[in-house]
Amino acid sequence: MNYLPKFSLSILFILLSQIGIAQDPEFKSYDWEPNPSYSISDTSQSLVAVKHHVIDEFYFKSDKELVEYYLEHKVLWLNSDDKIEEYNKIYLPFSGSSKLLVSKARVINTRGEIIELDESKVLSASDEETGRQYKYFALEGIDKGSFVEFYYVIEQYPEYRGKRITLQTDYPKHNVSFDLYAPNFLEFTSKTYNGLAEMLAVDDSEEKFHWQLKMDKIDALEDENLAANHASKGFLIFKLDRNLFNNTTGISSYGAVAQNIYNFYHQDYSKRTQNAIGKFVADATKGAGKDEASKLRSLEFYIKTNFYLSDANNEKLKDLDAILSEKVANNSGMMRLYVAALEQMEIPYEVVFTSDRQLIKMDPEFEAESFLTEILLYFPNTDAYIDPMTIDSRYGFPSGYYTDNYGLFIKEVQLGKNKSGVGKIKYIDPVPAKKTFDRMLIDVTFDPQDPSVSRISMQREMHGYYAMFIQPFIHLAKPEDKEDLIESFAKNIVEDVEVTKREMLNDDPQLFGIKPLTVKVDFNTSALTEKAGNKYLFKLGDVIGEQIQMYQEKARVLPVEEQFQRSYFRTINLTIPQGYRIANPDDINIKNTFGEEGKEYFSFHSYYTLDGNVLKITADEHYRKNLVSTDLYEEYRTVINSAADFNKITLVLEPVDD
Repeated sequence: MNYLPKFSLSILFILLSQIGIAQDPEFKSYDWEPNPSYSISDTSQSLVAVKHHVIDEFYFKSDKELVEYYLEHKVLWLNSDDKIEEYNKIYLPFSGSSKLLVSKARVINTRGEIIELDESKVLSASDEETGRQYKYFALEGIDKGSFVEFYYVIEQYPEYRGKRITLQTDYPKHNVSFDLYAPNFLEFTSKTYNGLAEMLAVDDSEEKFHWQLKMDKIDALEDENLAANHASKGFLIFKLDRNLFNNTTGISSYGAVAQNIYNFYHQDYSKRTQNAIGKFVADATKGAGKDEASKLRSLEFYIKTNFYLSDANNEKLKDLDAILSEKVANNSGMMRLYVAALEQMEIPYEVVFTSDRQLIKMDPEFEAESFLTEILLYFPNTDAYIDPMTIDSRYGFPSGYYTDNYGLFIKEVQLGKNKSGVGKIKYIDPVPAKKTFDRMLIDVTFDPQDPSVSRISMQREMHGYYAMFIQPFIHLAKPEDKEDLIESFAKNIVEDVEVTKREMLNDDPQLFGIKPLTVKVDFNTSALTEKAGNKYLFKLGDVIGEQIQMYQEKARVLPVEEQFQRSYFRTINLTIPQGYRIANPDDINIKNTFGEEGKEYFSFHSYYTLDGNVLKITADEHYRKNLVSTDLYEEYRTVINSAADFNKITLVLEPVDD
C-alpha cells in the first residue's frame, strides 16, 4: 500500500502553447494483426505467452492536463483444462480514477477459427464483500491449444515518480517488449531488476522521448516456499528525472519526498485543536510510566483500541479535529494523529518509509516512490519502531517483512526559525531472535496402574512476535473462548485429551513486549503411548507439536525470506515408571548448526540427562538470520528438518528385568 499523498504536477506545467502539443498518443495508431498466425515450439508447457507488449505514455491533453496512457497486449497459448478455466475470463483494469479507452479480445482455436469480441462484450460485475467494480471479457470457443489474444488501453492519473512494471511470471514469455514515451522535455530514467535487460533510449522522433526494453524470452519463475516470490520476479522501475524546458532536476528525488512529507504531516493548528491534542495525549498516557517506552506503548494501545482506521479517501478523515472528535481516520489522518501526539509529548521520532520485502525490496541506490509503500515510526532514544497502520503490531515489533530492509528515514531539522524534513537511507535492523521466543516446559508422568495413560503438565511462554496475535487482544475474548484457546494448546499436541487444569498469565494487553504470555494446561491422554507386548512406546516427538519438514525435489532457486528471527526453548521432564527403563535414549541426540565468522545463525540441538528415574530432555532451536542465500539453503533446511526428525522419536519403555 502506498502511503504517500499525491503531490502537485505544477512543476511540469509550462506554456505549451509556445512549443505546441505533441503528436497523437501511440495507442491511436496501434492495433493487432488482422490475420494472426501464431505458433508455438515447446508444447510441453500448459501456458505460454507468445507475445507481451506494453506501452506507457505520458501525454499532455492540454497545457495543464498531463495524463498517462497504458496499453497492454498479450497473446497466450493455453494447453490444459486448468489454464482454459483460469483464462476464460480476461479481467480489465478499471477504477474510479481511470478510464478504459480500448478493449479488444479474440480466440484463435485449433481449427483456425477467429472468434472476436468487441467492446460490447465487456461485462461488468462487483465484488459482494468490497463493493469494488470490475470489467471482464467472457471468452468463448477455447479448446486445448487455442491462442487467447487481448489488448486494452486505460487513461489514468500520471504515476511518474517511480512506477513498477513486472514482466516475469510463473509461465514463460516470448517476444516481450516495453515502450515508454514522453514529451521531448520530460526526461525519464529507469532501472531493471532480477535479470531483465536494460531499457535503452530510441531516437525515432523529434517530438517525443522514447525508451524501450526488448527480450526474446523471459523464463518462468515458479513460486517457492519461504521465498519473496513477487519481489524476485523480473521488473523495471521508471521515474521522471528532469524537465528540460525549465531545467528542473531531481523531480523524483527523496529530498523532495522528505520535504513534502514533512509539510504534509506538520500543520499549524489552532489553539482549540492544540488543546484537544493535549487532552488526547493526557487520556492516552494516563497511568503510563515515566520512561519513554511506557508512554509510547500506552499511546499506541490507546490509538489502536479507540480509533478506527478507514481506507476511504475522504478529506474529513485527514482532518485532525474531526479525527479527535469521531475517532475515525484514514492512513494520512492516522499519521497526523501520531505526529501531533509525539510533538505534544516532545518525544524524538523519525518517519520511515520502506517496503514489504516480500513484494519489493528497497533499492538504496535508486530513488523511486515504488519503494516507499509502507510506513513506520522510529524512536532513536530507544532504537525501536511503531507500525502505526498494522493493528496487530505493537511497539518494538513492527511487521517483520518491513524489517531487514532499507528505509527512508525522515527527521526534522531546524535552521534558525525554519524547520524542514531531511531524509536519509538507513537499514532497518530486524528484531533479534532473543526477543521472540516460544518456551515450553513439559512434565510427563504415567498412570501407575496403566502406563498407557500419559499425564502431561505443560507451561508455554510466548514473547515477541509469537505473542503478538494473542496478547494484545486476549482481553476482548469471552471467558469460554479463552478456555477454548488454552485447551487448543493441548490439542495442538494431541487431539484426544482430557484437560484437568487451565490457566493464563500475563494476559494484560499492555504487558506485550514486557512479559511473556504464559499458558498452563494439564491433561491426560492415551494417544501418546502404545503397548507392544511387555513394552510401552511413548511418542516423545509429538509432545512439542507438529514441526515443518522441508522437502526439495528441485534445486533451490530463490533465497529464503523469513518473517522474523526466533528461538524455541523446550524442556521435557519425563518420569520413567517404576520397573521400566528407556531402551533407546540416544535417539534423542540430534545436533545440527550453521554459523559464519564465529556467529551461530541456525541451530537445533536436542539432548538428555538422566537423574534417577527422571529423563530430562532439552530441544532448543534458533534462527538468527531472516535472509538465507541459496548457497546456505541446504544448511538451513537441515536445521529445519532436525525438528521434524525430533517429531519422529518414539521412546521404548521396557521392563528392567528384560
